[in-house]
Amino acid sequence: MTRSSSTTGSLPTADELAVPLRRNLRFQLLWGGAAASTLGMQVSDTAFPLLLLAMTGSSTLAGAFGAAQLGASVLFGLHAGVVADRHDRRRILIAADTVRLLAALSVPLAMALGRLTVAHTLLVAVVIGASVAYAGPVRLLAVRSVVAPAQLRQALAQDEARMSGAALAGPPLAGLLLGAGRCVPFLGAALTSLLSLTAACLVRFPRHAETGAGAAAAPSDPRRGGGALAGFRHLLGDRTLRATLLVVLGVNLAGSASVLPVMVLLRGEGTSSGGIGLALAGEAVGAMAGALLVSRLHRLTGPGRLLLAVAWSAVPLFVAPLLPGGAVTVFASLLMMGLGVPALRVMIDILIFQQVAEELRGRVIAATMTLFTAGVPAGLLGSGILLDHVAPGTALTVLAALLALWLLPATLDRRLRGARWPS
Repeated sequence: MTRSSSTTGSLPTADELAVPLRRNLRFQLLWGGAAASTLGMQVSDTAFPLLLLAMTGSSTLAGAFGAAQLGASVLFGLHAGVVADRHDRRRILIAADTVRLLAALSVPLAMALGRLTVAHTLLVAVVIGASVAYAGPVRLLAVRSVVAPAQLRQALAQDEARMSGAALAGPPLAGLLLGAGRCVPFLGAALTSLLSLTAACLVRFPRHAETGAGAAAAPSDPRRGGGALAGFRHLLGDRTLRATLLVVLGVNLAGSASVLPVMVLLRGEGTSSGGIGLALAGEAVGAMAGALLVSRLHRLTGPGRLLLAVAWSAVPLFVAPLLPGGAVTVFASLLMMGLGVPALRVMIDILIFQQVAEELRGRVIAATMTLFTAGVPAGLLGSGILLDHVAPGTALTVLAALLALWLLPATLDRRLRGARWPS
């Protein structure tokens, strides 16, 4: 049997899983599809607000696209975990990519007909957010099913590089495509959805959770596994997992809340819009570099100490933009902050997702993604309220102080500090 015939036409064998990642066609196809999907999302996240701003002149409506998309991801997140645990995962991924493709195509079609409205674009935001909620857990489950356990950390690090690369390339690509024509970014987003859909159709991976004798009954028994909130109960029921998630959630909240004060600070210093964009790209550049450091950082220390070290390093970096240097200082501070992010994301996968029972894994992944997704709009809203009352420099100082206070209980937790990597 040739590698090309066995790679996509049947489920992976133990020999296929053992090949190096660069020769694992299943993994590379999934990775390529996910990279295309993420790039399309980044293009859409930039192009849609700009389109709404041009259509209405309202910054509120421009921001409503992101709010609607994130809201849909949070709203559908819990149900997505249940679906991933109980139904055909490959079909879920194909369906989610198909829906996103159709939603993206509807925009240039409406433009051509002269029928594009604000309500249409916001509906597309909801559809995209829901499709991401359903596809996200399945993609993570698919990746771990096509690589050997010993290669999982390397595979996840490569996935982090994909996310960071898309975050870096997406916004400028959206601007470039928008300059070529109003409908071009959305045709580009549709193309990335098509590439992602093609990869999902080509790659075969286990359709359901492998649960021994009960696996066959999983899709048809809606009560099995404790319901939609089982993922949250698992996360909150373990002291170490609870502390880990709280630390990451705190960093995530503070990080999302710091973006607006940094933008206002740079704008007040006379930095151009392009300069602000380049400065904010520092985090993506740092994360791309950090993806290469994941294995080294994981060997250097235990998960609890690594978590606390990365989290505490963010505290002074939040106030670093107040130092002289303007956009260069912001870029450098965000780059330093981004270096540890991939190691934390892979750590969460290894400590939480890898250790949970297979029949519950989709709900645990969805619960974790829902918590972190909800943190983004909460942080943005909080920073907006804060900036209504204080200067941006003061806001950054307050965020750094609040994060330090948030981290104190976890820092004093001996069990978290002494946590070890699973064998």
